[in-house]
Amino acid sequence: MTWMRIRALLAKEFLDLSRNRLALVPVGIVMVLSLVLPFGIAIAIPFLTGQELGSDADLVKVSIVVGSHEPLTPTARVQLFLFQQFLMLFLMTPITGAMALAAHSVVGEKLARTLEPLLATPVTTGELLVAKVLGALLPTLAISLAGLGLYLAGIVAMAAPGVSAAMLSARTVLLVMLVGPAAALVSLQSAIVISSRVNDARTAQQFGVLIIIPLAAILIAQFTGSLWLSATAIALLGLGLLGVWVLLALLSVAIFDRESILTRWR
Repeated sequence: MTWMRIRALLAKEFLDLSRNRLALVPVGIVMVLSLVLPFGIAIAIPFLTGQELGSDADLVKVSIVVGSHEPLTPTARVQLFLFQQFLMLFLMTPITGAMALAAHSVVGEKLARTLEPLLATPVTTGELLVAKVLGALLPTLAISLAGLGLYLAGIVAMAAPGVSAAMLSARTVLLVMLVGPAAALVSLQSAIVISSRVNDARTAQQFGVLIIIPLAAILIAQFTGSLWLSATAIALLGLGLLGVWVLLALLSVAIFDRESILTRWR
């Protein structure tokens, strides 16, 4: 595998994206929702109603799962609980936006008849698929990280004292730097696997987006207080997702039929 060829393929993917910037609109929408919802619930609503989060006995009880954090007031602990939960939304941002790019990357080039000349070059299947995945992941991941920066800056500016410091934990780092990218890779690689075998980008997109279902289930379970993933559990989850991605990557290379695309695809 030659990284020079992968960089050239990535440059082509980014050029195609620059001509179709509307494809990133879903990423922006999800990112805005990921910012508005937590600050609306944790900051705006209590301010407008005049009722502190710490006055709700049920919320205080559920927020115990975040740990002792003794210096925090009940209100601050509930805010920490809510901000930790909504952090999961940033895991879905790169998945939601990149799915359209990844699903269309193979099927779209089939339809445009631009994939056949590319396959006639010395580029290997592995190099081509790595470039397809990275070409969809990197732009959306960059937008997601920018949104995360705004998220943390908002917590520093508006949350109760001590919440921002408590947010900077191993759990947060693992969610953002390991689980998020790993989940996106699994989703994108699934879309690549499907799109290399079908003629409809929507079919590939629907299969790839299935990764959101277990993430949404975890988010709901954590909100109810019935589940709280420790840093160790999150690390194991991230490593498991990376393992699944490696298997999917190997599968996508194995089933990518260059000869069929070059000679028989219609």
